Amino acid sequence: MNKINRLFAENKDRKLLSLYFCAGCPTLDNTGDVIKTLERRGIDMIEVGIPFSDPLADGPVIQSAGTIALRNGMTLRLLFDQLREIKDEVQIPLVLMGYLNVIMHYGIEKFCQSCVEAGVSGAIIPDLPFKDYMEVVKPIADKYDLRIIMMITPETSEERIRFIDEHTDGFIYMVSSASITGAQKSFDDAKQAYFRRINEMNLKNPRMIGFGISNKQTLESAQSNAAGAIIGSKFVTLLNETKDADKAMDMLYDALRK
Repeated sequence: MNKINRLFAENKDRKLLSLYFCAGCPTLDNTGDVIKTLERRGIDMIEVGIPFSDPLADGPVIQSAGTIALRNGMTLRLLFDQLREIKDEVQIPLVLMGYLNVIMHYGIEKFCQSCVEAGVSGAIIPDLPFKDYMEVVKPIADKYDLRIIMMITPETSEERIRFIDEHTDGFIYMVSSASITGAQKSFDDAKQAYFRRINEMNLKNPRMIGFGISNKQTLESAQSNAAGAIIGSKFVTLLNETKDADKAMDMLYDALRK
């Protein structure tokens, strides 16, 4: 069974926590150490960012991390090499998050094959058109048992959400707002209404809520309305400040208690 499916099947009564960081930032060779540290510190799933020069959905924190990673020399090929080195040491699901241009340049089939060889269970491609997903990417990903995770926002129509739910497997990435990534202090009434609306749709796929989670209030709101939460910008900031994943986790857990 794919590790993503197993994670949700085995944890239906527990709220999950996933973290994002950008490969190659703050240093080129810290990818494996960060992943192993996050698993040891109780994180359930990790999104590893593939740096890109024009990340449209990312806020300034993650854009800056990508710029640093590219300057450090991070490439998709090098990332796969780093992940293969730790493949047998990591049990939790790893999900690559990157833009279509980089993946197309690498080659869709080669990308899916490399994911399997490196112990990656899924991929998030924010700018992948759903038509291209269905016609081009999905058949290849299915061949390699790789989950392609699709995003929904408050502006995604019910028809499109149900179509995504029907044609994907793993989880749905529920973006808390239609804006770019970045920490928020709270989720307003409009976001809460969006969470309730999606809950009432009774989708078959579990959902993880991301974008803007940085404290106790936003974490609890996300976890009460989905299978779990995804934290990106807050952890990336702390990792860049400390240059140490353990220290960054100490500070993150402290922030999530406030």
